[in-house]
Amino acid sequence: METNVKLYSLGLTQTRTYLLALVFVVGNVVLPQLCHLIPQGGLILLPIYFFTLVGAYKYGLRLGLLTAVFSPVVNHLLFCMPAAGVLSILLIKSSLLAVAAAVVASRSGKVTIPLLLLVVLSYQFVGGLVEWAVTGSLAAALQDFRLGLPGLAVQVLGGYVVLRWLMKK
Repeated sequence: METNVKLYSLGLTQTRTYLLALVFVVGNVVLPQLCHLIPQGGLILLPIYFFTLVGAYKYGLRLGLLTAVFSPVVNHLLFCMPAAGVLSILLIKSSLLAVAAAVVASRSGKVTIPLLLLVVLSYQFVGGLVEWAVTGSLAAALQDFRLGLPGLAVQVLGGYVVLRWLMKK
């Protein structure tokens, strides 16, 4: 099912950018805390990426990058999760997600499950290569694919549902 979406490219001088980024960062703080109630919930559901995907796809690169950077940092400062050792990898993957989502959204002008799948697979693939290069561990680089398939599915399907809902607003 293909749905056209009204996309925005919010600027850094707009108050709305920071207010929406704050909302998405809060979402990326609350959702992981809920997921961590499940054993290995963070590793399986990859919740810290969800609102970055939605924010970047709907509101553009600047908002996406604000969400991508502040979400892991705020989570780390408040809950020491992600751990300091993986914080840099999460920042890279989150930023790659923001870029991929904003680029695909701006070029396509629509939201579809295949496009969201492209976004999720692209940031995970490139992010995995970066993680492998940085850590030297192929196992760590493949962890999101090995354990996180449910989370990747939630990003694609849940992102589609939330973006469709946002279009009505």
